[in-house]
Amino acid sequence: MDSTQWNDRYATAEYVWRMEPNVFVVQEVAGLTPGRAVDLACGEGRNAVWLAEQGWDVTGVDFSEVGIDKGRRMAADRGVEVAWVCADVTTWEPPEAEADLVVLLYLQLPARERRRAVAVAGRALAPGGTLLVVAHDSANLAAGIGGPSDPAVLYGPEDVLGDLRAAGGEVTVERADTVPRVVVGADRPALDCLVRVRSAARGSALSP
Repeated sequence: MDSTQWNDRYATAEYVWRMEPNVFVVQEVAGLTPGRAVDLACGEGRNAVWLAEQGWDVTGVDFSEVGIDKGRRMAADRGVEVAWVCADVTTWEPPEAEADLVVLLYLQLPARERRRAVAVAGRALAPGGTLLVVAHDSANLAAGIGGPSDPAVLYGPEDVLGDLRAAGGEVTVERADTVPRVVVGADRPALDCLVRVRSAARGSALSP
């Protein structure tokens, strides 16, 4: 889907996604000291706003102007500030090596475009920073529920780790799993890819 299609999808008074943060963001960010955070492909801004509520200095990036506007309204309603950027996350030029946390959630793209987005995340990540990637896993198509039906835009932990290796830089893999996610009213969970890495504490962060 291009930005026009996402603008159309978000053009409702209600939020397309829940206003609560993603469960894995809450779990995986717990214990991190708030600093600078970037939410790539932030959609309607629910995770960016939640991070700001936890004390993070957040930048939310998405190519949907309508989604960004809804995120801006949510932030205002909740009394927090988020820097919003309307840009394609596969080509956006982030401030280099400044983010203590980068989150990239449910960006379901073919491999080539996905690698570009991971490279952008890497350029944004500061030495010692954490990168969290969550997505609909390839295994979800047969064994899970919901999510895209096109296998070309699904991926697993090894795909993300391969993208990181291709991007270069030194990282420590803290978690790389296919994890279940409860779907209310469903008889089985969705299966998500979850990867969390920490960049080298010294030297350069990931590079494209």
